Amino acid sequence: MSKFSEFKPLNEHTLIEYIKTIPTLSSKLNNSFSDISIKEIGDGNLNLVFIVSNSTGSFIIKQALPYVRLVGESWKMTKERAYFESLALKEKGKLCPEHVPEVYHFDRVMSLIGMRYLEPPHIILRKGLVAGVEYPLLAEHMSDFIAKTLFFSSLIFRSTTDHKRDVAEFCGNVELCRLTEQVIFSDPYKVSEHNRWTSPYLDRDAEAIREDNLLKLEIAELKSKFCERAQALLHADLHTSSVMVTRESTQVIDPEFAFYGPMGFDIGAFLGNLILAFFSQDGHANQANDRKTYKEWILKTIENTWTLFYYKFTKLWDEHRDGAGEAYLPEIYNNPEVQLLVQRKYMTELFHDSLGFAAAKMIRRIVGVAHVEDFESITDAAKRATCEKQALDFAKMLLKERRKFEAISEVVSAIRQI
Repeated sequence: MSKFSEFKPLNEHTLIEYIKTIPTLSSKLNNSFSDISIKEIGDGNLNLVFIVSNSTGSFIIKQALPYVRLVGESWKMTKERAYFESLALKEKGKLCPEHVPEVYHFDRVMSLIGMRYLEPPHIILRKGLVAGVEYPLLAEHMSDFIAKTLFFSSLIFRSTTDHKRDVAEFCGNVELCRLTEQVIFSDPYKVSEHNRWTSPYLDRDAEAIREDNLLKLEIAELKSKFCERAQALLHADLHTSSVMVTRESTQVIDPEFAFYGPMGFDIGAFLGNLILAFFSQDGHANQANDRKTYKEWILKTIENTWTLFYYKFTKLWDEHRDGAGEAYLPEIYNNPEVQLLVQRKYMTELFHDSLGFAAAKMIRRIVGVAHVEDFESITDAAKRATCEKQALDFAKMLLKERRKFEAISEVVSAIRQI
């Protein structure tokens, strides 16, 4: 019986033994183990992550633990999320290979994925945003990834038979969906042991969220869409720490929350985290750099991401109008007027969904369990709270008034006014 025939968390030593038993991995190292280097880099909330390298090759090993690493063994979590992550990486890799790292190996028993190592100078986008680095191709690349992965997994492109089969497969990722339901749509709006915020500065703000009836009405509607609407295959955790970048390259990682849900959830996650980055900049400004130019770059990236996404998504729709997609059958939507009406209605609703989910993502990062480095790295608590309060006030307004916005430029203007 193999030493690895049942689950056990790996470490630097046992991982070498494991790799030796897997030809697809050992061949990446040219079967040479004398100069192997293994470094555990999992700074996230859930998993073990190792960089494995030698003089001839490298890869990443990611192993799911049976609990939430951020909290500890008291918060149990299914290891099956590794299966859904590998499935999503492969599926999204087919749809947008330029922006998804290749999977080399998956082991369901060990809840383990071996994949391409995104070598330096790739860094986590969030770290780049904290450091004030501009990425000129970010909006171009992310709009490409989002448009392709959402469009090609939706009923605008696919038959209901294929779509339902995949919806059923990803329904198995129920535990991670439930975690999202809890931390985004429930905990921030009630007293929860997991909630935290910059106290005492935001004590009243956190309480105000729990007392805001209109906010609760809006978050209920978004939770309903999240739980009930299987529009497309989502990454479902598309924040700025799920993207690795250089000035020329953008790679989307960590789709372990993947499932079929409302498209606006992915778009909103990315835009919401860019807005958080914007509001954090004053906390990182100093005499040498007031970050004003950088804040303008972030706003331009927010605007360009949605504008390019809209253009690319509707272009795909036009190109595949007579395809197998069963949402809008060509025999019914058979003239330019009705096609335009349908597209406009669809994209308007998607825009408002995206703004709502962006706001929900922002709120949970300020008064919920898992915070973001954008704010956490501001060491002066009073200064951090000032930045967070601006973001929180904007998010509350956006959640309640999202349907008033007709264009992304209006959203950017509203951010400037806070």
